[in-house]
Amino acid sequence: MSSLPLNSLAYALLQASRIDTAVFGGQSLADGLLGRVEPAARPAVQDLVYGSLRAYGRGDFFLSRLLQKPLASDEVRALLLVALYRLETRPDAAHTVVDQAVSAAAEVAGGNFKALVNGVLRNFLRQQAALTADFAADPVASAMHPDWWLAQLQAAYPEDWPAIVAAGNSPPPMGLRVNTRRISRDDYSAKLAAEDISARPVGECGLALDKPVPVDALPGFADGLVSVQDPGAQIAATLLDPAPRSRVLDACAAPGGKTAHLLERGEIDLLALDLKPSRCRRIAEGLSRLGLSAEIQDADCAKLTTWWDGRPFDAVLADVPCTASGVVRRNPDAKWLRREADIASFAAAQSRIIDALWQVVRPGGKLLYVTCSVFPAENGGQIARFLARQPQAHRCHEEQLLPTAEHDGFFYCLLEKRA
Repeated sequence: MSSLPLNSLAYALLQASRIDTAVFGGQSLADGLLGRVEPAARPAVQDLVYGSLRAYGRGDFFLSRLLQKPLASDEVRALLLVALYRLETRPDAAHTVVDQAVSAAAEVAGGNFKALVNGVLRNFLRQQAALTADFAADPVASAMHPDWWLAQLQAAYPEDWPAIVAAGNSPPPMGLRVNTRRISRDDYSAKLAAEDISARPVGECGLALDKPVPVDALPGFADGLVSVQDPGAQIAATLLDPAPRSRVLDACAAPGGKTAHLLERGEIDLLALDLKPSRCRRIAEGLSRLGLSAEIQDADCAKLTTWWDGRPFDAVLADVPCTASGVVRRNPDAKWLRREADIASFAAAQSRIIDALWQVVRPGGKLLYVTCSVFPAENGGQIARFLARQPQAHRCHEEQLLPTAEHDGFFYCLLEKRA
């Protein structure tokens, strides 16, 4: 609880620092941390959380020079990181930010760190130019990624790694997928234009917004005319391209964007699986909004005996769990929660899943392997190992999308099961 006004910057700084503290303690933003914040304050808190986590390497660098010794309170450290982010992004309100951060500090650790927070932030403002120059001159610090992550990128993408890092440190673009069962892309573009929302066509039925907007501002969103989905993610349904009346499996379906896209493209018999009932409910809610339907089960797709009735599928979408290294700008906590050993752990789980799902593909059928990773061990390396184990598998298409200003990073490999 807090005595701070819900509409105050101090409240937002305090709540953001508590969420950041939870992340640094090992929790994920996907665990619903933002859901614990009062709804009225959630947008402001979310901006501070996501921004400060993307810029964690920068704030950490500054604190290493502003603090004489490690802080005894993790929450005070998180508060300083959030406040430093706010000072850099709102330099016109520096005095207010410092004042509100001190008010927030009164609610932390018995209020014993108010003077320290005030002193550190004021020292930062006095030394900001020199600190910023030092940060820019340090290539590791300015990359704002863990050292092992940088080493992976540099080895895999010797020319492209700076652009990948820059994308990972930037706010994500906002893409839309038009429900062409209900409206054409051109007609929906006209609706956006009428609301002064600028967008350009991308892909088969997508739109890239020039500037993100709240979902509630999208015309016809509640009526199922459009969904928010990255243009890179929309490639999945286009590549798998199941024939009309095909039997299709979406094996790791939540949150349901690719499931819905497959159903929007044509009449198919689709089974969507996911491990958790709560995530299955989210799939069902999304399909209901769009006026679509599918069979949904909570099940581990790798344990065939728990869900498969023995009838083969014409097409299987395997959007497998991964490090999410290609969508880190949407999941800024991932950079600091992941460990290098996680790559091998995810790769092992992916192998189990793809080997199991290969059994449910009919001869002549297709399986689309998808990750939102840029690490080769989860992508091209994974497919090379799979092909060595499965001689009847034929690689039809393989593509690594690196994150850009228009889309996130994804890997796709379309496999055909030879008859």
